[in-house]
Parts: sequence; C-alpha cells; structure tokens
Amino acid sequence: MSLPSDFFGRIVFILQNYGPSFLAGAGKTMAIAVLGTLIGCVIGFAVGIIQTTPESKQDNLLKKVLVKGIKFILNVYVEVFRGTPMMVQAMFIFYGSSALFGINMSIVFASYFIVSINTGAYMAETVRGGILSIDPGQTEGAKAIGMTHYQTMLNVIMPQALRNIMPQIGNNLIINIKDTCVLSVIGVVELFYATKGVAGAYYTYFEAFTITMVIYFVLTFTCSRILRHWEKKMDGPDSYDLATTDTLAYTSGMVKFPDPKEKEGK
Repeated sequence: MSLPSDFFGRIVFILQNYGPSFLAGAGKTMAIAVLGTLIGCVIGFAVGIIQTTPESKQDNLLKKVLVKGIKFILNVYVEVFRGTPMMVQAMFIFYGSSALFGINMSIVFASYFIVSINTGAYMAETVRGGILSIDPGQTEGAKAIGMTHYQTMLNVIMPQALRNIMPQIGNNLIINIKDTCVLSVIGVVELFYATKGVAGAYYTYFEAFTITMVIYFVLTFTCSRILRHWEKKMDGPDSYDLATTDTLAYTSGMVKFPDPKEKEGK
C-alpha cells in the first residue's frame, strides 16, 4: 500500500499501520510518569519533613551534628537535581553508574529511578513550603496539648499542607508526562522514541509528530481534569454542619458561603 499524497490521508495511513506502536509508547510514558511521580512524592515528603524538623537547644551535641549533616546532604540533593536538566541526569546516572560503580542498570529500572529522584527534589521544596505555610499557632497548639513532633506533623500539619500542595503534585505529574521524552537518550521506548521510529519509516515526521502532539495533549488534559476534580473533592461541600457536644452553647446549624455569582448578579 502506497503512502497517500494528502496530509490527512497520511495521518490515517500511519494510524492504521503504526497505531499499536503509538499506544505502546503512550502506555510506557504514562507508567513511568505516574509511578515516578508517586515515588517522587514519597521521597519529597520524607525530605521536606526532615528539612523542616525543628532544632531544640535541649538536644545533645551528637544529635545536632547528625541533624545538620543530614539536612546538608538533603539540601545538596535538592539543589543538584533542581539545578540540572533531567536529560543530563539520565545520561550521568545510567552511564555513570556503570563506569564508576560497575552497576549495570536495566533501562526500565533506570527510567523509573531517574524520574522518581528528579520529582523527589522538586516535591521536597514543595512540601517544605507547604509545611511552612501553615500557621505556626497550629504547631504551638498541638505541642500545648502534649503532642510530639511526629504526632503534630501526622495529624495536624500534613493534612492541611497536603491540600495546599495538591496543585503542584498534579503539575509535577503533567510535567513528567511530557519530560519522559528525554529518557529516549538512554533507549527508553516511550512515546517520543516510538514516534521517531514511525516517522523514519516513511519520512513522515510532520504527520507522525502531529499524532504524538495530540496524544500528549489528551494525556495531560485528562490528568489535569481528574486532578482538578480530586482537589474539589478534598475541599468538601460548601455547606457543613457546625456541631458541638456542649448543650449550653449549642451552635449547630447550616453554614453556607455566599455564591460569588449571586454577588455579581446583585
């Protein structure tokens, strides 16, 4: 079958003959982006919490030195991975691990590892900012009732910080969906790598990458809508019941915030 001469005819031809290649590449892209973002969030939360751990004057010298040393190492990690391109990191880690340490990473493991630690560096700063954005009075109140630092972070600070940083988590996922294309430099067969193979078969670069651009847009747009819906679910309903067990000061009732559209109508 010969290649059609018109643009849309070539698009249809490519999809008919290489549709599975595009789907396989898109599936690999999403797998790396989603899992890498999840692992990166875990790394980011751990690093962010450690970075915001308060230092007490009552701590012994060994603990102070240990905490400062760990924070310094984590700060170096964050600055290095936020200050260098992921493509360079991929080349350095994949080839450097073999040259320096004799560790022969598989391409699959390397792809997840690189995206995870890169995302972790960005998420660490996001988590740190989210924790610091919470009113210090929340921490003081928790400590006043006898909570430890761990209990305060787990039950008071992190639930509030998580809602504040949800948009950035979604943003990191969308960035990772697009940035997985840089992993093609180490041979990861994701969407971009698959597209290059398809485009080279008939020299239809414009048509092939038009299809890829649409696929990337569908993936990112769908993820952004799902995450936006999740954020609204975390906000809860606009109306809620204020309840109290004190019958002498009963304040239970329906509270509804004014609708901005109603204000504009007035």
